[in-house]
Amino acid sequence: MLNRQGRPTDIGEPTEAIPETFTGNRALIIEEPLIFESGRPEVTGVDLPEAPKVAHRLGALARSAPIGLPGLSEPEAMRHYVRLSQKNFGIDSGMFPLGSCTMKHNPRLGEKMARLAGFADIHPLQPLSTVPGALELMERLAQALLELTGMQAVALTPKAGAHGELCGMMAIKAALEARGEGQRKVVLVPNSAHGTNPATAALLGFQVSPLAARDDGTVDPAEVVDQLTPDVAAIMLTNPNTCGLFERDVVQIAELIHQAGGLVYADGANFNAIVGKVRPGDLGVDAMHINLHKTFSTPHGGGGPGAGPVVLSETLAPFAPVPFLRRDGGRLTLVEHESGEGVSPFGRMSAFHGQMGMFVRALAYILSHGADGLKQASEDAVLSANYIKASLADVMSLPFPDRPAMHEVLFDDSWLEDTGVTTLDIAKVLIDEGFHPMTVYFPLVVHGAMLIEPTESESKASLDLFIATLRDIAMSVRRGDTARFAGAPHFAPRRRLDETRAARTPVLRWTRPVVE
Repeated sequence: MLNRQGRPTDIGEPTEAIPETFTGNRALIIEEPLIFESGRPEVTGVDLPEAPKVAHRLGALARSAPIGLPGLSEPEAMRHYVRLSQKNFGIDSGMFPLGSCTMKHNPRLGEKMARLAGFADIHPLQPLSTVPGALELMERLAQALLELTGMQAVALTPKAGAHGELCGMMAIKAALEARGEGQRKVVLVPNSAHGTNPATAALLGFQVSPLAARDDGTVDPAEVVDQLTPDVAAIMLTNPNTCGLFERDVVQIAELIHQAGGLVYADGANFNAIVGKVRPGDLGVDAMHINLHKTFSTPHGGGGPGAGPVVLSETLAPFAPVPFLRRDGGRLTLVEHESGEGVSPFGRMSAFHGQMGMFVRALAYILSHGADGLKQASEDAVLSANYIKASLADVMSLPFPDRPAMHEVLFDDSWLEDTGVTTLDIAKVLIDEGFHPMTVYFPLVVHGAMLIEPTESESKASLDLFIATLRDIAMSVRRGDTARFAGAPHFAPRRRLDETRAARTPVLRWTRPVVE
């Protein structure tokens, strides 16, 4: 007999209070404990034969007690890591407007190419005779980077942006020492620079001399002239700079440095704003790293490790590190050791030859876009940033309102004055609204900075939703709706943390709680 009794379908009476759950879970958002908390040493997800008894040679270093690693059944292990992966917000989850670190879409075409067995399964110690295709790909990528930058040589081996900075500055140091000017110890670095710039210079024994920004957020050539002495080795200049502004006097600044005997390093972290539009070599740059993992797709957490190839001018090309590619009689080889007239590599940056997966993704991005597509990507990134700037200019404050933004737009916190709301509060409320926050409190030259980089990847619809959300937040500030900001985020798996305490006193070792 059929059950003909109807089931209640109404939503019930609404309630203001959100009750706690017995499990700590929120609907299907699972509260995931540490694996040490949920695992049991006596459990294993696989059956393994007992290890044979052998005489160890560890002496006093041999473990005297069971290791006590937590064990899980196979379904438990799978669920643990799947749940952890679901807590990782990335560009595939939603808009990620992080300023100064490009988080653009990672095309699946590049992923498919990088997973081809001929690239993915290469071993760094494999005989070169077995990988001619990989060498051909590296050469084509190198040619593309040289064409896009107007430079003479490229070192592919650096594995990240900061690693590339180190490579470029080591080439500059080697060139100065080769011409007997090793006494040049001063590197000029604008106050708006990424923190890795002065750190790199200091690591190599240079003395960092800061350059103040003028009122429009850029470097003043007159400030450079004031600091030019016979001890100046180089300038490290980011263009567009971290305020999202094009350094309009970059050519004059490079000429001043060269006339004084110094060299010009360009931080290429923001190269994605000018790809296909400007060649750094034409601006007077001698060395620049390129973040393949941001300029040409694959942002942080979006598909793998970084890669920071460095392009070098004719002056620095002889000092490029080994290994490098050379075509000899139609055959490509990797030169591991080189010396001779006109060639003087400063050494080696890494044990092997760079990140092949990143090389594949970057070349796939370049070839799939073509020259016109790369140019359009830069233009679209700049257009998106200026669209956000124009759409929020009446409710948020701009430190440099008269200058067009490049690929990122910078707001300050003067619009929050006397409201009791801070830049950090704005970032945390964005989490409640389903957005990864923008970069906050950087660059340091702007008080309460909020740096937004939408990239060319976002559609107008997603930009409009982001803009509408920030306008709604701004209206809450004006209404004095402080409850929205106090303690936000309210809906994230974890509420607001003491970030300063976490950074200064990190707890990196789990200890089993005492059961009373």
